[in-house]
Amino acid sequence: MINAVIFDMDGVLIDTEKHYYAAWREAARMAGFDFQSEHALMLRSCDAQLASKMMKDIFGESFDYFAIRDVRRRLVAERIEKYGLEKKPGIDEILAFLREKGIKTAVATATPIELTLQHLEKIGVKDQFDKIVSAKQVKHGKPAPDVYLYACEQIGEKPENCIAVEDSPNGIRSAYAAGCKPVMVPDLTLPDDEIKPLLYGVAADLTGIKDFL
Repeated sequence: MINAVIFDMDGVLIDTEKHYYAAWREAARMAGFDFQSEHALMLRSCDAQLASKMMKDIFGESFDYFAIRDVRRRLVAERIEKYGLEKKPGIDEILAFLREKGIKTAVATATPIELTLQHLEKIGVKDQFDKIVSAKQVKHGKPAPDVYLYACEQIGEKPENCIAVEDSPNGIRSAYAAGCKPVMVPDLTLPDDEIKPLLYGVAADLTGIKDFL
């Protein structure tokens, strides 16, 4: 039985992954690194310590992940200021549907909690979730299961009774490791052969989650 749906935020609820993608590439190149598309995609929803190690393995010890991330944060903020925040298709419909059915909702994001609350407030959905949690509130970020386990604890549900809606491989791995049922709503990439076996399903947009309840 599905009692709750837990959503990632960036790329699932709001159309921000494209800004992170562009900003990572620009910030790394400003620091002198030949940062390609695949490197930016690797960093989606990724734990900072793990991301730092991965980038050093690729680019060498001179890759200062945290300094480059600071620049990336500034660039993302500038892009959001310029272009605004856009809701992903189907967000209002699916939240209304879940509320009508009495299904709990939560957000489990890699974004810091303060920024998460600001973004959800801006698109008018902050008060529509039972709980909102960030990977910064737990020991290990995605792809570790911590943030999904924490979200399940906060809403009082077992992971196996929760659908986790994600757009990135790291998010899918996190939800699967926690014991949730991952449903992918693709954003920048489609599920590959590694991710497909972890999925409970794939939906074209957020309204497609109805098919898995």
